[in-house]
Amino acid sequence: MISIVISACLLADPSDCREHRVPFMRDIDPAQCVQYAQPHAAGWASENPGWEIKEWRCTRTGGE
Repeated sequence: MISIVISACLLADPSDCREHRVPFMRDIDPAQCVQYAQPHAAGWASENPGWEIKEWRCTRTGGE
């Protein structure tokens, strides 16, 4: 399984940065993840308005 790992910082405290994992609901490969990840990251940002995305990447998750 592939997940998007979003590195984001709190707007109220930019020194408080964390990684958030967003799993893809379907089985895709890493190249497809890079291709389709941006809309998922944008959706995460709209659902988490107190955070600012600094970067994102695709990674394999457990169970493989």
